[in-house]
Amino acid sequence: MLKEERQAFIIHQLNLHNKVLSSDLSVKLKVSEDTVRRDLNELAENGQLIKVYGGALSKSYQYPFQEGHVYAKEAKKQIAHKAVSLIEKGMTVLAGGGTTMLELARAIPKDLQCTFFTISPLVALELAEKENLEVILMGGKLSRNTNIVTGAQVINEMSEIKVDLCLLGTNSLSVEEGVTDSDWEVVQIKKAMFKCSKKLAILSISEKLGSNQRMRVAPLKNVTYLVTDLDNSDARLEDFKEHIEIL
Repeated sequence: MLKEERQAFIIHQLNLHNKVLSSDLSVKLKVSEDTVRRDLNELAENGQLIKVYGGALSKSYQYPFQEGHVYAKEAKKQIAHKAVSLIEKGMTVLAGGGTTMLELARAIPKDLQCTFFTISPLVALELAEKENLEVILMGGKLSRNTNIVTGAQVINEMSEIKVDLCLLGTNSLSVEEGVTDSDWEVVQIKKAMFKCSKKLAILSISEKLGSNQRMRVAPLKNVTYLVTDLDNSDARLEDFKEHIEIL
């Protein structure tokens, strides 16, 4: 595979999953980790990604409010507007982080009255613009890699609440493995979010469907709704329809 093809693959994986590991890329690309590191360094020097220990991050992590750094922004807006239909007056909602959740926060009607818990300071700031929402930012260690709070403190806080609906983005979703991720700390937070929620909605662009990461968060049977940018009749959703409700 040519260098240009490798680097295009790396950028696409970053766009989809926001984070890549050098070890995983080495296996997928069938090249040495040294080759991967050189590619990552070159892409970082060109301003296309953020190099971190063991891999790289999408620039959307660092610049989530800047239009040019958000992948599939229109699709995420579409997903956000669909997901808003799940939120009813008086609900208690738990929201995750990420660019899709930011679009959801922006899409919430100004007259909607409900309570939001969130693990994302960025999402909390967007929600706080809506004067009829009560917004509770959960405490913990702020992860610079994901812009969400992690650690034992936030997990303990979640054990003391029960919410009507959890709205969560995902790195990967498949019928076989369910919700998966590549970050151990994020997996633990998402597991805690599942446990304290009566219903769970996964918000995902279509390109992530059918993909898997190395760590499992939960099987598909634990998910109540799947909200995507696809039309409900799309053939790519057929296998999912046997297990969960599709929006």
